[in-house]
Amino acid sequence: MKNPSKEIFKKEKIPKSVVWVCEELEKKDFYSYLVGGCVRDLIMGRVPNDYDVTTNATPEDIIVIFGKENTVYENKFGTVGVKIRSNKDKKENGEFVAEEIIEVTTFRKEGKYIDFRRPSTVKWGETIETDLMRRDFTINGMAYDCLKDILIDPYNGQKDIKDKMINCIGNPEERFGEDALRMLRALRFSAQLEFVIRDETTAAIFKLSKNLEMISQERIRDEFVKILMTNDPMMSFILAQKLGVLKYIVPEMEKGIGVEQNQAHKYDVYEHNLRTMQHAVDKGWPLHIRLAGLFHDISKPETRRWNKEKNDWTFYGHDVVGAKVAKEIMTRLKFEKEIIETVVIMVRWHMFFSDTEKITLSAVRRLVSNVGEHRVWDLMDLRACDRIGTGRPKENPYRFRVYKSMVAEALTQPVSLKMLKINGEKIMFLINEKPSPKIGIILNALFSEILNESEKNTEEYLQERTLEFSKMTESEIKKLSEDGKEKMKDENIKKIIEIKQHFHVNN
Repeated sequence: MKNPSKEIFKKEKIPKSVVWVCEELEKKDFYSYLVGGCVRDLIMGRVPNDYDVTTNATPEDIIVIFGKENTVYENKFGTVGVKIRSNKDKKENGEFVAEEIIEVTTFRKEGKYIDFRRPSTVKWGETIETDLMRRDFTINGMAYDCLKDILIDPYNGQKDIKDKMINCIGNPEERFGEDALRMLRALRFSAQLEFVIRDETTAAIFKLSKNLEMISQERIRDEFVKILMTNDPMMSFILAQKLGVLKYIVPEMEKGIGVEQNQAHKYDVYEHNLRTMQHAVDKGWPLHIRLAGLFHDISKPETRRWNKEKNDWTFYGHDVVGAKVAKEIMTRLKFEKEIIETVVIMVRWHMFFSDTEKITLSAVRRLVSNVGEHRVWDLMDLRACDRIGTGRPKENPYRFRVYKSMVAEALTQPVSLKMLKINGEKIMFLINEKPSPKIGIILNALFSEILNESEKNTEEYLQERTLEFSKMTESEIKKLSEDGKEKMKDENIKKIIEIKQHFHVNN
């Protein structure tokens, strides 16, 4: 046991709700400790995502201490969720939904693991030291008594944090033999914390990587996503491939290794996909853009053909084939339907770019229609990543800015008569007129007014004004109507100029 520096574990850094849970357990003469990742993060000066408490109280004890109505126990592993009530609690279906839940787990002692995934038996442990023995890495094998200010660190986790090292507790082969997913966790922690994996640990991963076949696709997906959301997933995937692990995550990625591209590309298909994905990470863009970057050229290997006329490689149809492969990969990994659909569409249409001197606004509108207005800017971001992934220094050259200005123009709602809260049919009814040019003249006259004063664009005002126009001569209304047409034209031109200025494109 060690008394840590007060600078590391200032009590005010730990949420009051967590301290309260520990206090309630100790009032009943039970031990309580913060454990695992939250202790590691506090030592590193990071803000933990969540706090796990461990105790020698059994699940039944925990439920009695905090009350059945304030606890959730739906597993066989000794973890009870303690609901923290507040004034912000919501009421759904007659029950209060707690703003926060603190997970409290009984000390555990596990039997031998079966199928590289789970222990054959789980027994309640008697000491914190017994509980820490079953954990994966030294940096996660520490416990902290926040009430007595005592740190328990039997495996020198603090030293490995200082040395920036991922090191298994005990024998790495035994730890990975218990749960093969720990191999992916090692890669993920290395990327998240920017730590190096110890040689003995990487050797064990290389030796036992095949055991990942026994892990469910959902668990693999979760670690895959967590790696993608780190700051340096590219290096993690490179290491995963070298250690024989990548083939159990996305084996399709390995097909691109050594596959030379055409002259526009500096890297092989594999590295290009990784660099495209990494640029999305560097820009802080969301998961679906990172996935699309990783998969956008996934099918170049199977579509590559040598073109004698061009004296170069071609990859016709790799976007269409790649969309199908991306869907297969993400379906296999049990991603949700919405993100699968988004990534597949982005992979399918990532080759949209063409000569802006020849492309028409209608062609741009067709692209918007194909990918959806809510995805088109993500597609533009993917294109920027694709450019950097080729080895080109600029993600946003002039031609690309021209294209983006055309997308913005295609998305801009034109200033038109459709904006009016009245239409020709209503006007004919109000003034008892049949279809005639006069109806259009009145519409344009009304439009002229609401362009100057948008607050007048109400059904009540426009009906009153229509009746007033009906008493005027046609020439009087026509003058107002012509003003409306000119203003409509001017407003649309103004919008286009503003768009081009935004993208630094010449008018």
